[in-house]
Amino acid sequence: MTNELDDLAVVGDTPVGWCARTPVNETLDEDGHPLAEKRGFGVADPRAPSRRLYDDPEVQALRDHLKANNGIKGLDICAPNEVDRAVRLFFRDGFVVVKDLLDADALARWRGGCARELRKILEPDGHDGRKYITETMRLPHRYSYGTASASRQLLHDPVWASMIDLPATTPILKAIFGTDDYLVLGAGGDLCLPGAVEYQHLHGDVREQYHLPEARIRQAAGLGIDTSGELDGRTKQRIVERTPPVVTINFAMSDLTWENGPIRQIPGTHGVAEDPPRPADEPEWMRLSTLVGAPAGAGVFRDNRAWHSATPNLSREIRALPNVEYGAPWLDGDRPHARTMPHEIWQTLSPHAQHLCRRAKADPGVWPAGAGVMHALANKRKEANGTLARKPGEGSQRR
Repeated sequence: MTNELDDLAVVGDTPVGWCARTPVNETLDEDGHPLAEKRGFGVADPRAPSRRLYDDPEVQALRDHLKANNGIKGLDICAPNEVDRAVRLFFRDGFVVVKDLLDADALARWRGGCARELRKILEPDGHDGRKYITETMRLPHRYSYGTASASRQLLHDPVWASMIDLPATTPILKAIFGTDDYLVLGAGGDLCLPGAVEYQHLHGDVREQYHLPEARIRQAAGLGIDTSGELDGRTKQRIVERTPPVVTINFAMSDLTWENGPIRQIPGTHGVAEDPPRPADEPEWMRLSTLVGAPAGAGVFRDNRAWHSATPNLSREIRALPNVEYGAPWLDGDRPHARTMPHEIWQTLSPHAQHLCRRAKADPGVWPAGAGVMHALANKRKEANGTLARKPGEGSQRR
């Protein structure tokens, strides 16, 4: 295993992944035991191939099907200077792909950071001959940079923190929120190893509560919605649709292809009150509604209420989509915020990024609990969360 991880990279062919000893649809509990019920994000895919083998006939049949059909036909991809178009598509579909968000240096640094943190996750050996430990309540060969962190975020990492305020992303975010007073909530992202043969179930990250506080109505007015007088049902619906609680940018570390597990997005579902269909009931067009064609360095601006999921990675390449998560201005005083960004990291940011991180910044001299520890199992993360916190005057336990 050590040799396999020595040259780990999140772009190009890799020996990582494709563990035939890891059963299809297996998920683990907090301690690493197979879990049958309450599977969290490990919802089983009833149509998955029965074996996790690159050349298995069922895998090859799925590969042939994806090669012929995978991807949203005519996927809109914007340039960074097409702010108005990007915002229009975002509000129409609940997501938008924008290319060239990362320059060559930023892309290289984030690829390096993704490989570094993934190596930490994969280093512990799996049990009973499995190459890796599956993340608690997730499907095999799929990991979250956020939930695998004992702090649940990577805002302590200089690479992730440096991507908060980019010349290509900030103008679009300001236009989506209608203000520069939004928030950073966290940073992480997801990845799938080669051999992640299952579809992740469709889901939204945020459930709309249909609550319209004054601050949300003010944001809507800033976006050009007429909020004068008594609000009728149509206006209330427009406010809900145009003021998403959370907007996430997932950044592509490699080209998203028909084969390497591109994210799928179901257009127009950000304003839908119904739950997504169960995996057994998903129509085929939803399984193929992926962002094939998004190039490395592009980003997907997502309304977190929209239905989406990861898809099978039948390639030899890791597919990594690190992210930064932003909150609407009306969330500022709405709930407690996890202080997962060390003050030392916050000091390195631009003035605008510092303002965005006002609710995520820890006090000077305090290292956020668990920051720097990555592990697939929830109880290992809980242990670290309880021990890796320091207060002013204590020695640094930064890792």
